[in-house]
Amino acid sequence: MTDAATLAEFLAGARVDAAVLTLRPDYRAVLIAVDGLPAGPSDPATEALLAAAEASAAALLAAGPVEESPNIASWREAYRAFGAKPARTRNSVEALTRRAGTGLPRVNRLTDLYNAISVLHQLPIGGEDLSRYVGPPQLIRADGAETFDTVAGGELVVEHPDPGEVVWRDDAGVTCRRWNWRQARRTQLTDETTSALFILDALSPMSDDELRCAADDLIARLRALRPDAQVAVRWLPETAGES
Repeated sequence: MTDAATLAEFLAGARVDAAVLTLRPDYRAVLIAVDGLPAGPSDPATEALLAAAEASAAALLAAGPVEESPNIASWREAYRAFGAKPARTRNSVEALTRRAGTGLPRVNRLTDLYNAISVLHQLPIGGEDLSRYVGPPQLIRADGAETFDTVAGGELVVEHPDPGEVVWRDDAGVTCRRWNWRQARRTQLTDETTSALFILDALSPMSDDELRCAADDLIARLRALRPDAQVAVRWLPETAGES
């Protein structure tokens, strides 16, 4: 099992490009690297958590249009700022919240867990297989030459982000397009994943305390899966989380 110090060293290389912070100075992220997790499919515990998330989303949807929810509206504004059309390519928390009305997806234990936390705390969360990373995570504005492996029409294809698009990437290519819209196939979580990277994205009006609460909830539930799992945490940018 990879120790916490090695995980922290990996996270120390993560960065948010200055161009992203120029676009949205209020952006913050919590990165959580975990190793030693029990691999597996969806289970009764994640089923119960997803059901709670569906109930939470139902209450939110009953209160008014989902696009007017403050946190979701902020992400829609951010998408427009780099040229994306939020009605067509929805940020991940909006997509999940809308889907919760008819049932959230059941994928595997780790994906179900972070999807539920995303809906319950109303922020985008990404989960990646850490063993498939090549170099540290980087949030940048793409130049358009980067590669992104995905599925289109049932076939594996390689796409390229739009110039100026905000993407997460590692040294091998894009791991998530349009900030938190669609994840690459290469690093997706599977039933066999035991080492994972979770990225929690936040914009105002979400506070640092609310972001910290979501991160703590996710970590607690990961530790419940295996108490001796190794965990490292990093806030980005450097000054984030100090309040």
